[in-house]
Amino acid sequence: MANRSYLQYCPIAVALDTLGDRWTLLILRELTMGERRFTDLRDALPGIAPNLLSERLRDLQAGGLVEQRELPPPAARSVYAVTSDGREVIPVLRSLARFGAARLGLPPDGTGLSPHRAVYSLLVPFHVPEAAGERFHVRLHVDGEDFDVVTEGVELSLRRRDPETPDLEVEITASELVAARQGAALRLPSVAGAARFARLFQLA
Repeated sequence: MANRSYLQYCPIAVALDTLGDRWTLLILRELTMGERRFTDLRDALPGIAPNLLSERLRDLQAGGLVEQRELPPPAARSVYAVTSDGREVIPVLRSLARFGAARLGLPPDGTGLSPHRAVYSLLVPFHVPEAAGERFHVRLHVDGEDFDVVTEGVELSLRRRDPETPDLEVEITASELVAARQGAALRLPSVAGAARFARLFQLA
């Protein structure tokens, strides 16, 4: 899949042959958050040239990590999505998120994380599974966007507006999540479930 190889008989080297090119992991980061059009990816990755984005997507498709889908009407558009093989990179992305969170520093030029990236990179990777496996449903309101996080033992799913009533609702900003990962105290509501939420996602 990659144009260059480390030519080493080593699983890390082989993985980097597949994932080590610039932009590849960031493209997969976007696609693990949901289907994206080419223009969506280009907007989410400022600085990547369109021809390079096309090349990386072709490589990822050739490697079986990404596929192109045609959505039916009324959408009637072409999107890119990760395959089941592509989803195997999610633990890698979460490990990188945990490594990078404490090193994030101040946002450049007053910009910050989008709500999606804040949840996917500063909350979900820090999930600590519960042994009991009891279902816990948290509805997050992050900078005007809603996310439903549902955990059950080692399982975690992230949904948009789960129809069920959540066990806990939390309003938070992306900048507060950044600060929490860098050691600041996070203000949570004094309600049932808040301490459990903080423990599950290492926010206490």
